[in-house]
Amino acid sequence: MSFRPFLFPAAACLLAALAGAAQDAAPSLAELADGTRPATAALQRMIEESAGLVELPAGTFLLDGPLVLDLPRLGWRSLRGADGATRLVVAHAGPGILVQGDHQGTANPATVQDHTWDRERFPSVSGVEILGAHPEADGIVLSRTMKCVVRNVLVRKCRHGIRLVERNRNTLIADSHVYDCLDTGVLLDACDLHQVNITGSHISYNGRAGVRQYNGDVHNVQISGNDIEYNAGADGGLPAGEIVLEAPDGIISEYSITGNTLQARPQNPGANLLVLGAENDAPHGARTMAVSGNVIGDRDKNIVLSRACRVTVAANTVYGGAALNVHLDRCANIVLSGNNIGSRPFSHNAADPHVDGVLVEECDSVLLSGNILSGHRFGAPERGGAVTLVNARNCRVTGCQILHPRVRGVHILGGAGCVVSDNTITAPDEGGDFLAAVELSGDGRNHLVQNNMISGGPDPALPADPAQGTVKDNTLLPAP
Repeated sequence: MSFRPFLFPAAACLLAALAGAAQDAAPSLAELADGTRPATAALQRMIEESAGLVELPAGTFLLDGPLVLDLPRLGWRSLRGADGATRLVVAHAGPGILVQGDHQGTANPATVQDHTWDRERFPSVSGVEILGAHPEADGIVLSRTMKCVVRNVLVRKCRHGIRLVERNRNTLIADSHVYDCLDTGVLLDACDLHQVNITGSHISYNGRAGVRQYNGDVHNVQISGNDIEYNAGADGGLPAGEIVLEAPDGIISEYSITGNTLQARPQNPGANLLVLGAENDAPHGARTMAVSGNVIGDRDKNIVLSRACRVTVAANTVYGGAALNVHLDRCANIVLSGNNIGSRPFSHNAADPHVDGVLVEECDSVLLSGNILSGHRFGAPERGGAVTLVNARNCRVTGCQILHPRVRGVHILGGAGCVVSDNTITAPDEGGDFLAAVELSGDGRNHLVQNNMISGGPDPALPADPAQGTVKDNTLLPAP
């Protein structure tokens, strides 16, 4: 008698029983919620088996690999923690959560493929804390997503908090805390990126930068209503600051930076806002930007624009630049208007490291108008003042209140076609170092200094070689 017909059914039953026993032996999420054993496999199973909404339970879950929302394969997914009661500990290199799409187009509806709408659009991550436990751990990584939303998350101790790579469109990052990361809070990492809103978030105490773009082709970014502070600066002289836009081989374009607090400490290197356009595309490597309504203060420099054009900096309160408040380098078509730019504190003691001031170097068509500039100490007997223009062309300083500068009000060195007009310039109360209200020096030409009201100061208050330009119709008053 042969037993072969009965062999395979019996084996199948045995294997099924063993599989069931193994599954029964697998720890439950509740058993993994103490963070002592890896929970990646169990959580990934939830993502795979979900109908779309993945609700992570409360607890601490240890990750030894990324949680992957593979949208092309799985379809729509939303990952939601227990409103802050879910902690993911990233104990591996790479992302804690990877949102992976396959968007090939732009934000133009005509370029969006059907699979993006049918399986990938509008993924979201919310309600979780992500805690780094590896020096190369990243919090959340978005790759080729369309209309992704990250909100109500806390990311800390990761290398990068939220990182965008490859290509993304219409991304919202809102109402979140990105705190105490090793390098950068929100990193736009060499990606093709349009339409990103970063709003209503705390992005602070990160090692190099709060928000950083590195290379890529980036347009249409709104950074609004955030508290971005104490991003202390990396070792080794790397570009650092609260917002760092750096593209040696890329494009920085169409940024709106409004209503934020950007603040650090005077000893921190870099700048609160640091924009570095491409060397080989000056001044067009960084372009078309608006910076308005921000409180910006206390760093080595407050605002640095290098190789940038078509930038408007308006209605900001700027203070406490240990070296400079504003530094423009090889820029064109820059408006600096309606800002309150001063020292902190207003009165310095002899040991105070703050210098403060506005330095414009190798720039064309810069307009400084309607600003209050108070208590600036930038400059030395050889050069420099509250506003210093070096080899500038077709620039204008007009309608400003330049109050109590230590060395000079405005110093123009070289350049051509610059105008200083209709300003009020007052000498410091103790004028031992004060040399001039406006001075023209170097080999400049065709400058014009007129209709300024000058209070106090040395005689002459407006030293200039006639070959450099015209000085006329200024009002000189004694110190009050």
